[in-house]
Amino acid sequence: MTEDSGTTEGAAPRRLRVFLVDDHAMFRAGVRAELGVHVDVVGEASTVAEAVSRIALTVPDVVLLDVHMPDGGGRAVLDAMRRTHPGIRFLALSVSDAAEDVIGLIRAGARGYVTKTISPDELASAVRRVADGDAVFSPRLAGFVLDAFAARPDAPVADPELDQLTNREREVLRLLARGYAYKEIAKELFISIKTVETHVSNVLRKLQMSNRYELSRWAADRRLV
Repeated sequence: MTEDSGTTEGAAPRRLRVFLVDDHAMFRAGVRAELGVHVDVVGEASTVAEAVSRIALTVPDVVLLDVHMPDGGGRAVLDAMRRTHPGIRFLALSVSDAAEDVIGLIRAGARGYVTKTISPDELASAVRRVADGDAVFSPRLAGFVLDAFAARPDAPVADPELDQLTNREREVLRLLARGYAYKEIAKELFISIKTVETHVSNVLRKLQMSNRYELSRWAADRRLV
């Protein structure tokens, strides 16, 4: 486990056990091939439900966690796992460098956040550092975290209302505020119109609003559009 993942005098460092969560099989295969030199990849998942059940079974040292997935994303995995498995470290690995994604994952319990442009050697180093208890961020993303946790007035997401939305709900909200129709949102996010309606309904309920125009204004005020 993470507590003894470091080196012991006179002994080789123990290979870390890593779990991959990403909805793209080819990306998982690439990460597994590159990281397999440095760590033991003990499992994979492409959905939130798979991730929650398989992580609980394998109990890895570190989970590499995609931020956006069709059924809820990395935050849903964190929300489900943090209470029951507090010893597992989570490192977000995403194409997104949006401030709200970075802060949302960190506030949910991830120990770091790096983008998918990271090199294999840098990723292996990030995994090791997260397992050892460090916080790891891609250089540009570290500023978001410092801003948010320093509680600066212009911090992008020190926002309890925003924090209660899932990543997918934020994506739907952002497109809605840009004027997309439900059909267009469904096409953009590869989900059904019924699912879009459900997400919009959930956002309205959570934010205690009654229509999309209020949502659009709310999103624009927070520069989410």
